[in-house]
Amino acid sequence: MTDDAQHLKVIEQRLLWLSHWMIHNANHLRPKEDGIKIGGHQASSASMVSIMTALYFSALRPEDRVAVKPHASPIFHAMQYLMGNQTREKMENFRGYGGVQSYPSRTKDIDDVDFSTGSVGLGVGITALASMVQDFIRAKDWGAELEAGRMVALVGDAELDEGNIYEVLQEGWKNDLRNCWWVIDYNRQSLDGIVREGLFGRVEKIFEAFGWDVVRVKYGALQRAAFDEPGGARLRDWIDACPNAEYSALTYRGGAVWRERLMEDLGDQGEVTALIERRSDAELAALMENLGGNCVSTMAEAFAAIDHDRPVCFLAYTIKGWGTPIAGHKDNHGGLMTKAQMAEWQAHMGVAEGQEWEPFATVPDAAALKQFLSRVPFFAKGPRRYSDARLAVPAVAVDTSREISTQMAFGKILDDLARGNSDLAARIMTTSPDVTGTTGLGPWVNRRKLFARAAQNDAFIEHRIPSTAKWNFAPEGQHLELGIAEMNLFLLLGAAGLSHSLFGKRVIPIGTVYDPFVARGLDALNYACYQDARFMIVGTPSGVTLAPEGGAHQSIGTPLIGMSQDGLAAFEPAFADELAVIMEWAFDYLQRDGAGDPDERTWLRDETGGSVYLRLTTKPLEQPGKRHDDAFVQGAIDGGYWLRKPGPNCSVVIAYQGAVADEAIAAAGMIGEHRRDVGVLAVTSADRLNAGWTAAQRDRARGNAAARSHVETLLGDLPHHCTLVTAIDGHPATLSWLGAVAGHRVIPHGVEHFGQTGTIGDLYRHFGLDRESLARAVTNLTVGAAVA
Repeated sequence: MTDDAQHLKVIEQRLLWLSHWMIHNANHLRPKEDGIKIGGHQASSASMVSIMTALYFSALRPEDRVAVKPHASPIFHAMQYLMGNQTREKMENFRGYGGVQSYPSRTKDIDDVDFSTGSVGLGVGITALASMVQDFIRAKDWGAELEAGRMVALVGDAELDEGNIYEVLQEGWKNDLRNCWWVIDYNRQSLDGIVREGLFGRVEKIFEAFGWDVVRVKYGALQRAAFDEPGGARLRDWIDACPNAEYSALTYRGGAVWRERLMEDLGDQGEVTALIERRSDAELAALMENLGGNCVSTMAEAFAAIDHDRPVCFLAYTIKGWGTPIAGHKDNHGGLMTKAQMAEWQAHMGVAEGQEWEPFATVPDAAALKQFLSRVPFFAKGPRRYSDARLAVPAVAVDTSREISTQMAFGKILDDLARGNSDLAARIMTTSPDVTGTTGLGPWVNRRKLFARAAQNDAFIEHRIPSTAKWNFAPEGQHLELGIAEMNLFLLLGAAGLSHSLFGKRVIPIGTVYDPFVARGLDALNYACYQDARFMIVGTPSGVTLAPEGGAHQSIGTPLIGMSQDGLAAFEPAFADELAVIMEWAFDYLQRDGAGDPDERTWLRDETGGSVYLRLTTKPLEQPGKRHDDAFVQGAIDGGYWLRKPGPNCSVVIAYQGAVADEAIAAAGMIGEHRRDVGVLAVTSADRLNAGWTAAQRDRARGNAAARSHVETLLGDLPHHCTLVTAIDGHPATLSWLGAVAGHRVIPHGVEHFGQTGTIGDLYRHFGLDRESLARAVTNLTVGAAVA
């Protein structure tokens, strides 16, 4: 064994110990406040330790990025602890408040996490899309110097049940995926049992069908050496034929049982018997458990053998719980070593009492190992969190002289940016799941082209066939077209929204999707926001306002998704000038990375920045004319402003959000024939109004009596007897909370049930969103009060 190979073996054993001790400490030694199991996945970590040691300490370079299998988080943290990038305090507080996280987290952990993982399958898929983003950047003059890194996913075999993985494979094939490795920990055990026989054969065929190279790493160095001995071929055939469950059970039972079973099946009083008898029980167990994925030298060799940039799937055979007393047991996924097992294993590992947390305990030559670690390429540049300068935002405006929908206004704003030569426009990457033309991106794409690694001309243009879409692909293109898979959309937005940190090159990602199908990618949206990725998502068209399409295409709950999703500022403007103001602000907001001090005007922490969700519609509205006053501009950004300010005797306020603006305004006029001082509150973002309100309440609870949010300022002067009539083409709960701000009665109008086909008027009347229904609500309120 070479010196480097010996160092890798020592590191492997150190990581195995430190990760398992960290879990043991959390579950069996640290005081428990609530008495429940902490967990930590010892067995899942053990099956990955050789793979991760070979990958990080032999194969990777600083420009490479890795999504670690969620349940291998303890190995990752132990590795960073060994390298001095993680603290003992946080290790001792594993899965505790402020300690290292259950699953690797870019935002919660202090060590160098590339991609957060935890929602199974998503960490796998984002690596392929991050590679596509890397290609996008490197094809541009502002990113040509970027050195290509490999995007690597460490994959649990049970993760292969996740459908989004196969959606990503198809997208990668369509976009000529390069520089992507997926390493499958094929331990053949899942949470509830043993993986079905023959899965690897299906896996290989699937990956090969999509153009991946498949490298099967099945046998370790000990096994390969044994196969070369007389009788070794029969042992290999037996291993290949042994069912997964049987192999796991024999592993758990140990060397004596291995001997008994192998002699029963293979004993021939000749070469095979001699092969078995030459080994002690411990040596025989080590041989049978020496699968390729549990052999650090074999994994290092497999990684080093790749000399191309094609996507590669490594199918690494492992044993779940390898090297520990619980290896192979079918219940070991959530199982833990007992105190007795840990004490016995500690003695086996040679760790002296009191040295459990010592990074270099048991290392025979710590100085030599430290010297080796100092020259490991992956860690040579330290933490790899990059940044890029903020881009200046050009003025954003749109013609408001005629009726226009917010979706059309969005398209015109992007078209104006496409006509210009601003640095911001050059960094925009648009994307859509096969709905580019129907979500307003057509003009932008016609001017800025679609992205592909190699140019592809539009045959319709070459044949002079009239078409509104110029579908030219080119390396300089700025639109990345996706298939109909919303999970891929949000994974791509997540990867592109981290480009400033991953690659040191800022990209401004803008994705469009039919608004009801935001829910189809909700897991990936949440995943992207959890990583603090920065992007703009445009849900359009939305609501029952998309009347002829019927209930399958009409969104209901998406405004509540916008309100509840952390890291996402949700807006639903009604008018084009509101959208222009919001987008100009949003382009800067996407780039912010401040301390998050609350703005005492709104109590929103806008310094931190975040992503933005725009809910738009295809319904044209008559525009209110040019508005440039500060109250309008700032109000549109903060979440609301008075379209018609209420008078001192106001008894009714109509508060609306989005496309129902015309109905709300008309209803206010109808009510105004009988009541004085009627107010109209234009809500552009229930999300931001609500977030500021709750933040101000928290600060008042801490003793700051002066804390007052924007919505409290808006509603604070209304008479207590005033009634709020709220209206939104979405779930009424989006606005009904407004009554709690200052104790006003609320009559909420919205959509709680699936719509159907019809005209907009039909559906508005059906759901009580038309002007007559809004006005009638106040009339009925008056009648009810008289009866009482």
